[in-house]
Amino acid sequence: MNRSTITLIVVGVIVLILGFTGCGGYNGMVSKDQDVKSAWAKVQSSYQLRMDKIPNLVETVKGYANFEKSTLTAVIEARASATKLTVNTDDLSPEKIKQFQASQGQLSQALGRLMMVSEQYPDLKANDQFIILQGEISGTENRIKKARDDFNDAVNIYNTAIKTFPAAMFSGMFGFKEKGYFEAEAAAEKAPTVKF
Repeated sequence: MNRSTITLIVVGVIVLILGFTGCGGYNGMVSKDQDVKSAWAKVQSSYQLRMDKIPNLVETVKGYANFEKSTLTAVIEARASATKLTVNTDDLSPEKIKQFQASQGQLSQALGRLMMVSEQYPDLKANDQFIILQGEISGTENRIKKARDDFNDAVNIYNTAIKTFPAAMFSGMFGFKEKGYFEAEAAAEKAPTVKF
């Protein structure tokens, strides 16, 4: 074999290795991207479940004539605001996740105020429908936390994959961008006092 043939074979082997590495890396990034999208769907489903329960809770509370209307209005407005914001699975950027989290956080705060104010109404606290809805919303909050944790785990795996060698050589070329995490709320350092 002459020198040009050996050079051609070496170049061919290098191209094949890079090609296989690129294909494997691409397929791995696609798989991890799909895992993030699946986890995001579970987050949205959990939040939707909570949204679906709020009208029943509001209607149950409305039956108490002297219940504070401003608290009910805040819950209704926060729910309306939270339903307006949607995040496309192809754009789970840190900025979009923060916007979504802020919108849902306002709803959580309004619900928290509703539950705290309900303490002043013994008849409401004793209402079977209210007790059931209160338990369902509490369970939904647990599902939301679990879905957010699972989402953050999937994002961590994905972000790590697109930033490590050799996938980092191809991630930008194929349009794989860093995705955002759910972060602790600003007031998360203080434990809330909630009485039911």
